[in-house]
Amino acid sequence: MNPKILIIATLLSSQISAQTAKEPLWPDGAPHQKGNDPHKDIPVISIYQPESGKRNGTALVICPGGGYGGLATGHEGQAIGEWMASLGVTGVVLEYRMSRGGYRHPVPLLDAQRAIRTVRHRAKDLQVDPTRIGILGFSAGGHLASTAGTHFDAGNPDAKDPVDRESCRPDYMVLCYPVIAFDEPFTHRGSQNNLLGKEAPKELVDSLSNEKQVTKDTPPTFLFHTDEDTGVPPENSVAFYLALRRAKVPAEMHIFRKGGHGLGMAQNIPGTGEWPRMCELWMQNQGLLPH
Repeated sequence: MNPKILIIATLLSSQISAQTAKEPLWPDGAPHQKGNDPHKDIPVISIYQPESGKRNGTALVICPGGGYGGLATGHEGQAIGEWMASLGVTGVVLEYRMSRGGYRHPVPLLDAQRAIRTVRHRAKDLQVDPTRIGILGFSAGGHLASTAGTHFDAGNPDAKDPVDRESCRPDYMVLCYPVIAFDEPFTHRGSQNNLLGKEAPKELVDSLSNEKQVTKDTPPTFLFHTDEDTGVPPENSVAFYLALRRAKVPAEMHIFRKGGHGLGMAQNIPGTGEWPRMCELWMQNQGLLPH
């Protein structure tokens, strides 16, 4: 066989073996499930495992964006799972339920919390440290991730389902051009309306305006945004970063000049394309990756 073809075939084989098939978060049916449409009603995860011998014990639940109405599972899902696996991190891409299936709060949050609990419950099998499980999100997925990082519990020790006995607190967060604040001039109204509806009570809106929910127990956080993002302005990241500082939570934020919204890895965008490397360095400094 041509050596080049053999190399390509080997790479493709390793990529395929790194990802498990999609699996439902709730094998016996999800709470609030309205139907059985696999694209709307059944939240699933796809697990991207590092190569044997490369796993470092860190895991990351990945929430693609899409305004709580769709999911950018390619450049904000699969690509991130593969990147994490290349770093020795177990990447878990979450396909959560959204408004297109008739789902509003708290359903997406329940799905994100369940994903974290699931990884923690399966930590031994996945060769993951249960104290090094984070969550990453893009855009509205960033809102979901920041909600998981500000609305969590220690699990129910009396739950019949052993997964529900696990804590759903993420140990760290990576927020990429996230939606954060609701009912502000810089709010992404589409995300807010899809998640809560247009007539949501003020108490609910405030409770999910996540810069208002940061406490000392909020996980350490890495944020990146761009100055040119008009879809979800960088004031969202700034508001969350300042709240983290007030609560004395370790945080790092990068606001790059170039690039609009929905960049994913931001390849070929000068400056902004460095965010994955900066995130990797931050993870090293947090003890999540080896130096």
